[in-house]
Amino acid sequence: MAKWLQGEIVENYQWSERLFSLRLKAPLETFKAGQFVRVALDVEGEEVARPYSLVNAPGEELLEIYFNIVPEGPLTPQLAKMKPGDAIKIGERASGFLIIDEVPEARHLWMLATGTGIGPFLSILRTEDVWQRFEKVVLGYSVRSEEELSYRELIEQLLQQHIDQLSFVPFITREKVEGSINARITSAIEQGDVEARTGFKICAEDSHVMMCGNSAMIMQVTELLKQRGMRKHLRRERGHITMEKYH
Repeated sequence: MAKWLQGEIVENYQWSERLFSLRLKAPLETFKAGQFVRVALDVEGEEVARPYSLVNAPGEELLEIYFNIVPEGPLTPQLAKMKPGDAIKIGERASGFLIIDEVPEARHLWMLATGTGIGPFLSILRTEDVWQRFEKVVLGYSVRSEEELSYRELIEQLLQQHIDQLSFVPFITREKVEGSINARITSAIEQGDVEARTGFKICAEDSHVMMCGNSAMIMQVTELLKQRGMRKHLRRERGHITMEKYH
């Protein structure tokens, strides 16, 4: 039977009609940036739990999760209604291998996210390890509309703090917005738009690619990278791709 910590909502921030962030207090043990926790509520007499990546960096006072409403889902519509002071259940330990410790040596680190998959990367980018290990870091963030490009203020702060190391590439698929690529990540890689923007290539010789979000994007990009001689990273076999599928 699952063991739960008792948490308390501190803030419910709504980014758009369907996107929310919850900040909360809970006595969670130390976790590694990029990991996720299970979150649960009692819904109509039944305990409903789902995993959510932590957006905050380890050591911060408040935990933060970022999610989108799934209209037919039992949990997210209830999470979206939560108010400061409401109780919430949090798994007693964080899990997951989308962490820097699991990434082999490389010069360039590429982080490719769709939608709420940006969460674990924002946690990682707020730690020191990533800047000490990689010469260049690229954050690729794909959303449907400019309205859904959340955490822009935080991303701008990271860009200013790491001006010589961090490149940010927004992908907005359903709108043309200045400064963004109006295409899916897969198409932009195929056409060379991402590499033209950053000035260096995704290659087996010096790159590692972390992906989080939509499983279709992850599958398609993985196939493209295989054509470049890249493969999934395993503990028993060094590779070039680390991933976390959301759906």
